[in-house]
Amino acid sequence: MFGKIKKVFFTGMFGILYVSFVAQIVYVLGWVPGIEAKLSWMGVMSLEWLVLIAARYLSKRSSNSAQYNGFNNRRR
Repeated sequence: MFGKIKKVFFTGMFGILYVSFVAQIVYVLGWVPGIEAKLSWMGVMSLEWLVLIAARYLSKRSSNSAQYNGFNNRRR
């Protein structure tokens, strides 16, 4: 039961983060004046993207380890 709630929560949160990231790209490319400012904001967003990918990876990894916890952390 808790696993399903956790799965729905994290899927929803990552969906919101992806939509937010697309909105940030649109804002930076459309409304930030100057190429230097656009490039600096795109650099900041690339770091945000790396954090998002790392969080997604760690979330998947922790769910897999919890799934196979009864087998001494070995997959079958």
